[in-house]
Amino acid sequence: MSTNVLTGVLSRTARFVPRRSDYAGLRRSWRADVVAGITVGVVALPLALAFGISSGVGAAAGLITAVVAGLVAAIFGGSHVQVSGPTGAMAVILAPIVAEHGLSSIAVVTVLAGVLVLVAGVLGLGRAVTFIPWPVIEGFTLGIAAIIFLQQVPAAFGTVAPSGARTLNAAVDVVVNADWSTAWPALAVVAMVAVIMLVLPRIHRSIPESLTAVIVVTLIVHFTGLFDVASIGELPSSLPAPSIPHVDPAMVKSVLGAAVAIAALAAIESLLSARVAATMSPTGPYDPDRELAGQGLASVASGMFGGMPATGAIARTAVNVRSGARTRVAAIVHSLLLLGVVYLATGPVSAIPLAALAGVLMVTSFRMVSVGTVRAILKSTRSDALIFVVTAIITVTLDLIEAVQIGIVVAAFFALRQVAQRSSVTREPLPGDPRPGDERIALLSLDGAMFFGAAERISTTIADHPDESVSVVIIRMSRLGMLDATGAHSLAEIVTELENRGITVIIKGVQPDHLELLEGVGVFDSLRHDNHLVDTLDEAIAHARSHVERERI
Repeated sequence: MSTNVLTGVLSRTARFVPRRSDYAGLRRSWRADVVAGITVGVVALPLALAFGISSGVGAAAGLITAVVAGLVAAIFGGSHVQVSGPTGAMAVILAPIVAEHGLSSIAVVTVLAGVLVLVAGVLGLGRAVTFIPWPVIEGFTLGIAAIIFLQQVPAAFGTVAPSGARTLNAAVDVVVNADWSTAWPALAVVAMVAVIMLVLPRIHRSIPESLTAVIVVTLIVHFTGLFDVASIGELPSSLPAPSIPHVDPAMVKSVLGAAVAIAALAAIESLLSARVAATMSPTGPYDPDRELAGQGLASVASGMFGGMPATGAIARTAVNVRSGARTRVAAIVHSLLLLGVVYLATGPVSAIPLAALAGVLMVTSFRMVSVGTVRAILKSTRSDALIFVVTAIITVTLDLIEAVQIGIVVAAFFALRQVAQRSSVTREPLPGDPRPGDERIALLSLDGAMFFGAAERISTTIADHPDESVSVVIIRMSRLGMLDATGAHSLAEIVTELENRGITVIIKGVQPDHLELLEGVGVFDSLRHDNHLVDTLDEAIAHARSHVERERI
């Protein structure tokens, strides 16, 4: 027994360990992987800096996260083409945590969230993302895009956001109380970045528009002296030594809720990104549990190096796939390129205007939203459109995780209501030629589902169906697709009530997976005889007719 358990543990653990098959086909694809990794690294540089600043943790933390977490997730993750690092959604959720608990809490939160994601992967919770409805995902994405845009408004106006204010309120306050003498240079920088990013793809799609825009605008600001705007400032010229964050029980208790929220967001965003990558890339499916384990390890490593929580990045992953990536080498090269920036180019990078990065994120936020997708959802069902809108609004006005939770609850409500509406009880005529006494037999067919959302309506319908002339009721259950404890209990009450009224009940066609539940709640005990549980309709009708015949005699 112990040997079998040990074998099972080793077999399960082996799923999360890097292996040679992760790099299958590398001999043929290594050139394409290297090119893709360089391309993604160029795209990721301004985004890593911008998301680090936007989160309140700082540009250095964003860059460290892209290097450390990107490398660890590439090696240990469950997708061959996923690119990980700081993302807009994570920046959005980190900003209020930094404001409330301070920068000193980020290392603890990052490591704690990473451990939670790692545990979720080991426990096999990777498939849970498939239960999130499409309108919830798209509403969440729209809300994130709106928050990312709003977060950049203070930097775009050359100021800082009021402390403690929600993103929407802070953006409105900055615009209403803008000092235009300092706002116009920053807005001009944002406008230049936006124009370059929008025009370059029309000239040549292979040009990295975000990096090019940042470089061009930085040079203009530096050499013309026309724009007095703040820059990133000093960055570290090497990675800090890894260290385990000081664990203060009081701090852990205060940030535990934030860590859970971050872990949930990291898991959802990483799995969604990996799922999208699997549909785009010919490299095959991904392992969701291993992906969670890899992302958890990535955040733990990032926290130990002074970074922020990481997730799979949909935009960078898409660039990776479109650039020809086939193995994990591409994501590894992306991290190594950014590592080279840390050691060789922090001087030039520190001169980048903050407004330029704000412009990059503003354009990125618009590109996160697919107008076609929004239109398709709004033109679908009213319930899906409502789920989409509610999720987006809650994301912007309240909380990211609450938005997903409420969106799922609303979606579940509408789904259950639809299932309940499609569940029905119909009285069917007895097949074949009618016989004397058939009018005393009611054949009731249960269709759809008999669960807590429909049980009361179905039970009322069955109880009210037999008229005074009916003496035998056949309940046909072969078409019943779903049955829960509430439905089974209601059925037991129905049988008991009908039998107490002197009506014989015959149950026909119970499906094998419903037998144990029906027996457990006492449905079969409510029947007058054991032979009133039959398998075929012919048996049920013959038995019902024999009852009617005896009554006539």
